[in-house]
Amino acid sequence: MIEVVALAKQFVAPQPRGLSFKQVPPRVVKAVRQVSFVAPDGHITGLLGPNGAGKTTTLRMLAALIAPDAGRMAVDGIDVASRPREALARMGMLSDARGLYPRLTARENIVYYGLLQGMDREAASARAETLARMLEMRPLLDRRTDGFSQGERMKTALARSLVHDPPNIVLDEPTNGLDVLATRALREALRFLRTPEGGGKCIVFSTHIMQEVQRLCDSVVVVSHGRSVASGTVDELLAQTAERDFEEAFVKLAFAEERAQGATS
Repeated sequence: MIEVVALAKQFVAPQPRGLSFKQVPPRVVKAVRQVSFVAPDGHITGLLGPNGAGKTTTLRMLAALIAPDAGRMAVDGIDVASRPREALARMGMLSDARGLYPRLTARENIVYYGLLQGMDREAASARAETLARMLEMRPLLDRRTDGFSQGERMKTALARSLVHDPPNIVLDEPTNGLDVLATRALREALRFLRTPEGGGKCIVFSTHIMQEVQRLCDSVVVVSHGRSVASGTVDELLAQTAERDFEEAFVKLAFAEERAQGATS
């Protein structure tokens, strides 16, 4: 289980160039103001929000890449801030920047990451074979990743993040740049991983695509302006907004502040 409570993070924007002779006050960007959610095992939780809502910053804090200014994060009860290595060992992270080693084959990329996770080479190699069957990527295993398509890169990166069989999986905008077939393959893989046969994983992924949420998520957390503004199943959010169309429901929830300002102006 992944638990995020009242997370907040702000950054100081760099000073504009060419204005060194002027005193320009620093501009503070509040990327995340207050995001909270609980993602249980055997469950796919979607973070849905427009670009710039704070989803990626939230997941980067969960991955211990940046420290939060406020709030708390726990992975299977392990506090991320005080015990980051233990928390990260229980997560498979797939970021938007998939960064494979281009001179290595898909198999070598996967096995190398297993070694970094403390696995011995034999166990990592066996796990690579298992993941290749599950993700339907066996023909890719012994090809160098240089020149892979986006879908092939995604499969390799996902296998790499799963090599140590983590109970929790976190994906940031995983379908960016994927074609229809690659998106379907990823969707099927995630559905399998949340089942008991697939390990009953806790899966969290961020997206701004309505169809992904409707087809895949057991629950949705709507993020807007750095805040979690609503959560529930798709049907619950439709009922909450009295809408039949999920896109309309999302607009009501995510842009309520703008709509209110427009109504009073």
